[in-house]
Amino acid sequence: MDLEKKPVVSDVGAWGMNVVSSVGIIMANKQLMSPNGYAFCFATTLTGFHFTVTALVGWISNATGYSVSKYVPLWELVWFSIVANMSITGMNLSLMLNSVGFYQISKLSMIPVVCLMEWILHSKHYTTRVILSVIVVAFGVGICTVTDVEINAKGFLCACVAVFCTSLQQITIGSFQKKYNIGSFELLSKTAPIQAASLIVLGPFVDYYLNGHSIVKYHYSTGAVFFILLSCSLAVFCNMSQYLCIGRFSATSFQVLGHMKTVCVLILGWILFDSALTLKNILGMLVAVFGMIVYSWAVEADKKSAKFVSAKSSDILNGEDVKLLKDKSNGLIDSDLEHGQMKS
Repeated sequence: MDLEKKPVVSDVGAWGMNVVSSVGIIMANKQLMSPNGYAFCFATTLTGFHFTVTALVGWISNATGYSVSKYVPLWELVWFSIVANMSITGMNLSLMLNSVGFYQISKLSMIPVVCLMEWILHSKHYTTRVILSVIVVAFGVGICTVTDVEINAKGFLCACVAVFCTSLQQITIGSFQKKYNIGSFELLSKTAPIQAASLIVLGPFVDYYLNGHSIVKYHYSTGAVFFILLSCSLAVFCNMSQYLCIGRFSATSFQVLGHMKTVCVLILGWILFDSALTLKNILGMLVAVFGMIVYSWAVEADKKSAKFVSAKSSDILNGEDVKLLKDKSNGLIDSDLEHGQMKS
Protein backbone atom coordinates (compact mmCIF):
# COMPACT_ATOMS: atom_id res chain seq x y z
CA MET A 1 0.00 0.00 0.00
CA ASP A 2 2.85 2.38 0.84
CA LEU A 3 4.48 1.71 -2.52
CA GLU A 4 1.21 2.50 -4.27
CA LYS A 5 0.70 5.73 -2.34
CA LYS A 6 4.17 7.22 -2.93
CA PRO A 7 3.76 7.97 -6.65
CA VAL A 8 0.34 9.53 -6.00
CA VAL A 9 1.73 11.75 -3.25
CA SER A 10 4.70 12.78 -5.37
CA ASP A 11 2.46 13.53 -8.36
CA VAL A 12 0.18 15.69 -6.22
CA GLY A 13 3.22 17.40 -4.71
CA ALA A 14 4.69 18.20 -8.13
CA TRP A 15 1.37 19.52 -9.39
CA GLY A 16 0.78 21.51 -6.21
CA MET A 17 4.22 23.11 -6.49
CA ASN A 18 3.49 24.08 -10.09
CA VAL A 19 0.12 25.64 -9.27
CA VAL A 20 1.37 27.53 -6.19
CA SER A 21 4.57 28.80 -7.84
CA SER A 22 2.80 29.74 -11.10
CA VAL A 23 0.04 31.65 -9.34
CA GLY A 24 2.59 33.23 -6.99
CA ILE A 25 4.78 34.45 -9.83
CA ILE A 26 1.77 35.92 -11.63
CA MET A 27 0.78 37.85 -8.51
CA ALA A 28 4.37 39.05 -7.95
CA ASN A 29 4.76 40.09 -11.60
CA LYS A 30 1.42 41.90 -11.50
CA GLN A 31 2.66 44.04 -8.63
CA LEU A 32 6.06 44.49 -10.28
CA MET A 33 4.85 45.35 -13.79
CA SER A 34 1.55 47.18 -13.25
CA PRO A 35 1.49 51.00 -13.54
CA ASN A 36 0.08 51.15 -10.00
CA GLY A 37 2.99 49.00 -8.78
CA TYR A 38 6.59 49.43 -9.89
CA ALA A 39 5.98 49.73 -13.68
CA PHE A 40 8.77 47.30 -14.60
CA CYS A 41 7.51 46.70 -18.17
CA PHE A 42 10.35 44.44 -19.37
CA ALA A 43 8.78 40.99 -19.48
CA THR A 44 11.29 39.32 -21.84
CA THR A 45 14.32 40.60 -19.92
CA LEU A 46 12.68 39.54 -16.65
CA THR A 47 12.35 36.03 -18.08
CA GLY A 48 16.08 36.19 -18.80
CA PHE A 49 16.64 37.00 -15.11
CA HIS A 50 14.45 34.01 -14.21
CA PHE A 51 16.56 31.59 -16.23
CA THR A 52 19.78 33.15 -14.93
CA VAL A 53 18.81 32.37 -11.33
CA THR A 54 17.55 28.92 -12.39
CA ALA A 55 20.88 28.22 -14.13
CA LEU A 56 22.77 29.35 -11.00
CA VAL A 57 20.71 27.02 -8.79
CA GLY A 58 21.36 24.16 -11.23
CA TRP A 59 25.11 24.86 -11.23
CA ILE A 60 25.22 24.91 -7.41
CA SER A 61 23.24 21.65 -7.29
CA ASN A 62 25.66 19.94 -9.69
CA ALA A 63 28.72 21.35 -7.91
CA THR A 64 27.56 20.12 -4.50
CA GLY A 65 26.57 16.69 -5.81
CA TYR A 66 22.83 17.00 -5.20
CA SER A 67 22.17 16.33 -8.89
CA VAL A 68 24.10 14.45 -11.57
CA SER A 69 24.70 15.89 -15.02
CA LYS A 70 23.82 13.52 -17.87
CA TYR A 71 24.81 13.83 -21.50
CA VAL A 72 22.45 15.54 -23.94
CA PRO A 73 23.80 16.64 -27.35
CA LEU A 74 24.51 20.37 -27.47
CA TRP A 75 22.66 20.86 -30.75
CA GLU A 76 19.48 19.44 -29.20
CA LEU A 77 19.79 21.78 -26.21
CA VAL A 78 20.31 24.78 -28.52
CA TRP A 79 17.37 23.73 -30.71
CA PHE A 80 15.13 23.35 -27.68
CA SER A 81 16.25 26.72 -26.27
CA ILE A 82 15.44 28.46 -29.55
CA VAL A 83 11.94 26.94 -29.55
CA ALA A 84 11.41 27.90 -25.89
CA ASN A 85 12.59 31.49 -26.46
CA MET A 86 10.37 31.82 -29.53
CA SER A 87 7.49 30.66 -27.33
CA ILE A 88 8.19 33.39 -24.76
CA THR A 89 8.72 36.12 -27.34
CA GLY A 90 5.69 35.01 -29.35
CA MET A 91 3.46 35.13 -26.27
CA ASN A 92 4.66 38.64 -25.39
CA LEU A 93 4.13 39.88 -28.96
CA SER A 94 0.73 38.18 -29.14
CA LEU A 95 -0.37 39.92 -25.94
CA MET A 96 0.84 43.27 -27.29
CA LEU A 97 -0.62 43.04 -30.80
CA ASN A 98 -3.90 41.22 -30.06
CA SER A 99 -6.88 41.93 -27.88
CA VAL A 100 -7.05 40.14 -24.52
CA GLY A 101 -9.90 37.99 -25.85
CA PHE A 102 -7.95 36.70 -28.83
CA TYR A 103 -4.86 36.17 -26.65
CA GLN A 104 -6.93 33.94 -24.34
CA ILE A 105 -8.37 32.03 -27.30
CA SER A 106 -4.86 31.41 -28.63
CA LYS A 107 -3.84 29.98 -25.23
CA LEU A 108 -6.91 27.73 -25.21
CA SER A 109 -6.00 26.46 -28.68
CA MET A 110 -2.84 24.90 -27.23
CA ILE A 111 -4.87 21.94 -25.94
CA PRO A 112 -6.03 20.68 -29.36
CA VAL A 113 -2.64 21.61 -30.89
CA VAL A 114 -0.79 19.53 -28.27
CA CYS A 115 -3.19 16.62 -28.85
CA LEU A 116 -2.66 16.84 -32.61
CA MET A 117 1.14 17.06 -32.29
CA GLU A 118 1.27 14.10 -29.88
CA TRP A 119 -0.82 12.11 -32.35
CA ILE A 120 1.50 13.02 -35.24
CA LEU A 121 4.83 12.72 -33.40
CA HIS A 122 4.10 9.88 -30.98
CA SER A 123 1.01 8.16 -32.48
CA LYS A 124 -0.93 8.87 -29.29
CA HIS A 125 -4.69 8.25 -29.42
CA TYR A 126 -7.41 9.73 -27.21
CA THR A 127 -10.74 8.20 -26.24
CA THR A 128 -14.04 10.00 -26.78
CA ARG A 129 -14.50 10.72 -23.06
CA VAL A 130 -11.05 12.35 -22.82
CA ILE A 131 -11.75 14.53 -25.87
CA LEU A 132 -15.15 15.57 -24.50
CA SER A 133 -13.66 16.47 -21.10
CA VAL A 134 -10.98 18.59 -22.82
CA ILE A 135 -13.72 20.46 -24.70
CA VAL A 136 -15.59 21.09 -21.42
CA VAL A 137 -12.43 22.52 -19.79
CA ALA A 138 -11.69 24.77 -22.76
CA PHE A 139 -15.31 25.94 -22.85
CA GLY A 140 -15.30 26.77 -19.13
CA VAL A 141 -12.02 28.68 -19.26
CA GLY A 142 -13.28 30.46 -22.37
CA ILE A 143 -16.34 31.69 -20.47
CA CYS A 144 -14.05 32.94 -17.67
CA THR A 145 -11.48 34.77 -19.74
CA VAL A 146 -12.55 35.54 -23.29
CA THR A 147 -14.05 39.02 -23.70
CA ASP A 148 -13.51 41.11 -26.82
CA VAL A 149 -12.02 39.39 -29.86
CA GLU A 150 -10.13 41.40 -32.46
CA ILE A 151 -7.80 39.87 -35.04
CA ASN A 152 -5.03 41.46 -37.14
CA ALA A 153 -2.49 39.86 -39.48
CA LYS A 154 0.65 40.47 -37.39
CA GLY A 155 -1.04 39.49 -34.15
CA PHE A 156 -2.47 36.33 -35.70
CA LEU A 157 0.98 35.30 -36.99
CA CYS A 158 2.60 35.91 -33.58
CA ALA A 159 -0.17 33.92 -31.87
CA CYS A 160 0.35 30.98 -34.26
CA VAL A 161 4.12 31.00 -33.63
CA ALA A 162 3.57 31.20 -29.86
CA VAL A 163 1.04 28.35 -29.78
CA PHE A 164 3.13 26.08 -32.02
CA CYS A 165 6.42 26.71 -30.17
CA THR A 166 4.87 26.38 -26.70
CA SER A 167 3.17 23.10 -27.63
CA LEU A 168 6.36 21.75 -29.23
CA GLN A 169 8.42 22.81 -26.20
CA GLN A 170 6.15 20.97 -23.76
CA ILE A 171 6.12 17.79 -25.85
CA THR A 172 9.91 17.92 -26.28
CA ILE A 173 10.51 18.14 -22.52
CA GLY A 174 8.82 14.77 -22.01
CA SER A 175 10.58 13.27 -25.05
CA PHE A 176 14.03 14.36 -23.87
CA GLN A 177 13.47 12.95 -20.39
CA LYS A 178 12.56 9.55 -21.83
CA LYS A 179 15.13 9.58 -24.64
CA TYR A 180 18.14 10.44 -22.48
CA ASN A 181 16.84 9.02 -19.17
CA ILE A 182 17.41 12.40 -17.57
CA GLY A 183 15.60 13.94 -14.62
CA SER A 184 13.53 17.08 -14.89
CA PHE A 185 15.90 19.26 -12.85
CA GLU A 186 18.98 17.99 -14.70
CA LEU A 187 17.37 18.81 -18.06
CA LEU A 188 16.36 22.24 -16.81
CA SER A 189 19.92 22.86 -15.56
CA LYS A 190 21.25 22.20 -19.06
CA THR A 191 18.77 24.36 -20.97
CA ALA A 192 18.53 27.28 -18.51
CA PRO A 193 22.03 28.75 -19.18
CA ILE A 194 21.43 28.86 -22.94
CA GLN A 195 18.01 30.47 -22.53
CA ALA A 196 19.36 32.92 -19.93
CA ALA A 197 22.24 34.10 -22.12
CA SER A 198 20.08 34.56 -25.21
CA LEU A 199 17.22 36.32 -23.37
CA ILE A 200 19.55 38.65 -21.44
CA VAL A 201 21.15 39.72 -24.74
CA LEU A 202 18.00 39.96 -26.89
CA GLY A 203 15.44 40.74 -24.16
CA PRO A 204 16.09 44.50 -23.84
CA PHE A 205 15.69 44.98 -27.61
CA VAL A 206 12.44 42.96 -27.69
CA ASP A 207 11.07 44.88 -24.70
CA TYR A 208 12.01 48.22 -26.26
CA TYR A 209 10.10 47.21 -29.38
CA LEU A 210 7.11 46.15 -27.29
CA ASN A 211 6.76 49.22 -25.07
CA GLY A 212 9.24 51.88 -26.21
CA HIS A 213 11.03 51.99 -22.83
CA SER A 214 14.70 51.24 -22.19
CA ILE A 215 15.64 49.06 -19.25
CA VAL A 216 18.83 51.09 -18.83
CA LYS A 217 16.78 54.13 -17.83
CA TYR A 218 14.59 52.27 -15.34
CA HIS A 219 14.89 53.42 -11.71
CA TYR A 220 15.41 50.39 -9.44
CA SER A 221 13.76 51.15 -6.11
CA THR A 222 14.07 48.86 -3.08
CA GLY A 223 10.53 47.55 -3.64
CA ALA A 224 11.19 46.84 -7.33
CA VAL A 225 14.40 44.93 -6.53
CA PHE A 226 12.55 42.91 -3.87
CA PHE A 227 9.80 41.89 -6.28
CA ILE A 228 12.34 41.08 -9.03
CA LEU A 229 14.16 38.76 -6.61
CA LEU A 230 10.84 37.27 -5.45
CA SER A 231 9.79 36.71 -9.06
CA CYS A 232 13.12 35.02 -9.86
CA SER A 233 12.89 32.78 -6.78
CA LEU A 234 9.36 31.67 -7.67
CA ALA A 235 10.47 31.13 -11.28
CA VAL A 236 12.98 28.49 -10.15
CA PHE A 237 10.15 26.45 -8.58
CA CYS A 238 7.83 27.19 -11.50
CA ASN A 239 10.35 26.05 -14.15
CA MET A 240 11.37 23.03 -12.09
CA SER A 241 7.78 21.92 -11.48
CA GLN A 242 6.86 22.42 -15.15
CA TYR A 243 9.59 20.00 -16.25
CA LEU A 244 8.68 17.68 -13.38
CA CYS A 245 4.96 17.63 -14.24
CA ILE A 246 5.45 17.05 -17.97
CA GLY A 247 7.88 14.22 -17.16
CA ARG A 248 5.28 12.61 -14.88
CA PHE A 249 2.14 13.37 -16.84
CA SER A 250 1.72 14.24 -20.52
CA ALA A 251 1.79 17.59 -22.31
CA THR A 252 -1.99 17.33 -22.78
CA SER A 253 -2.63 16.71 -19.07
CA PHE A 254 -0.31 19.60 -18.23
CA GLN A 255 -2.36 21.91 -20.47
CA VAL A 256 -5.75 20.75 -19.20
CA LEU A 257 -4.98 20.75 -15.49
CA GLY A 258 -2.91 23.91 -15.97
CA HIS A 259 -6.11 25.87 -16.41
CA MET A 260 -6.65 25.42 -12.68
CA LYS A 261 -4.04 28.19 -12.43
CA THR A 262 -6.31 30.46 -14.48
CA VAL A 263 -9.13 29.87 -12.00
CA CYS A 264 -6.81 30.57 -9.05
CA VAL A 265 -5.49 33.75 -10.67
CA LEU A 266 -9.02 35.06 -11.21
CA ILE A 267 -9.96 34.37 -7.58
CA LEU A 268 -6.75 35.88 -6.14
CA GLY A 269 -7.04 38.87 -8.47
CA TRP A 270 -10.49 39.49 -7.04
CA ILE A 271 -9.23 39.12 -3.43
CA LEU A 272 -5.90 41.01 -3.69
CA PHE A 273 -6.35 43.49 -6.52
CA ASP A 274 -10.10 44.19 -6.48
CA SER A 275 -10.52 42.72 -9.98
CA ALA A 276 -14.10 42.27 -11.16
CA LEU A 277 -15.55 38.82 -10.59
CA THR A 278 -18.85 38.50 -12.41
CA LEU A 279 -21.45 35.75 -12.56
CA LYS A 280 -20.01 34.86 -15.98
CA ASN A 281 -16.56 34.32 -14.40
CA ILE A 282 -17.98 32.15 -11.61
CA LEU A 283 -20.02 30.06 -14.05
CA GLY A 284 -16.97 29.56 -16.25
CA MET A 285 -14.86 28.50 -13.27
CA LEU A 286 -17.43 25.91 -12.21
CA VAL A 287 -17.62 24.48 -15.74
CA ALA A 288 -13.80 24.40 -16.02
CA VAL A 289 -13.34 22.67 -12.66
CA PHE A 290 -16.06 20.14 -13.58
CA GLY A 291 -14.23 19.48 -16.87
CA MET A 292 -10.93 18.95 -15.03
CA ILE A 293 -12.57 16.44 -12.68
CA VAL A 294 -14.11 14.59 -15.64
CA TYR A 295 -10.75 14.67 -17.47
CA SER A 296 -8.95 13.14 -14.46
CA TRP A 297 -11.65 10.45 -14.22
CA ALA A 298 -11.43 9.72 -17.98
CA VAL A 299 -7.63 9.38 -17.90
CA GLU A 300 -7.76 7.03 -14.91
CA ALA A 301 -10.55 5.00 -16.56
CA ASP A 302 -8.44 4.65 -19.72
CA LYS A 303 -5.46 3.49 -17.65
CA LYS A 304 -7.59 0.83 -15.93
CA SER A 305 -9.01 -0.29 -19.29
CA ALA A 306 -5.51 -0.56 -20.73
CA LYS A 307 -4.36 -2.62 -17.73
CA PHE A 308 -7.42 -4.89 -18.04
CA VAL A 309 -6.81 -5.47 -21.76
CA SER A 310 -3.12 -6.11 -21.08
CA ALA A 311 -3.93 -8.61 -18.32
CA LYS A 312 -6.53 -10.36 -20.47
CA SER A 313 -4.08 -10.63 -23.37
CA SER A 314 -1.53 -12.05 -20.98
CA ASP A 315 -4.04 -14.67 -19.76
CA ILE A 316 -4.89 -15.63 -23.33
CA LEU A 317 -1.21 -15.98 -24.15
CA ASN A 318 -0.67 -18.11 -21.04
CA GLY A 319 -3.58 -20.33 -22.09
CA GLU A 320 -2.09 -20.74 -25.54
CA ASP A 321 1.30 -21.57 -24.01
CA VAL A 322 -0.29 -24.27 -21.85
CA LYS A 323 -2.07 -25.69 -24.89
CA LEU A 324 1.16 -25.74 -26.88
CA LEU A 325 2.98 -27.48 -24.05
CA LYS A 326 0.22 -30.09 -23.82
CA ASP A 327 0.27 -30.66 -27.57
CA LYS A 328 4.03 -30.92 -27.51
CA SER A 329 4.03 -33.41 -24.64
CA ASN A 330 1.30 -35.47 -26.35
CA GLY A 331 3.33 -35.44 -29.53
CA LEU A 332 6.39 -36.68 -27.68
CA ILE A 333 4.36 -39.53 -26.09
CA ASP A 334 2.89 -40.55 -29.45
CA SER A 335 6.32 -40.45 -30.99
CA ASP A 336 7.78 -42.66 -28.25
CA LEU A 337 4.95 -45.15 -28.69
CA GLU A 338 5.54 -45.29 -32.42
CA HIS A 339 9.25 -45.81 -31.89
CA GLY A 340 8.49 -48.51 -29.34
CA GLN A 341 6.20 -50.34 -31.76
CA MET A 342 8.81 -50.16 -34.49
CA LYS A 343 11.49 -51.53 -32.24
CA SER A 344 9.35 -54.48 -31.20
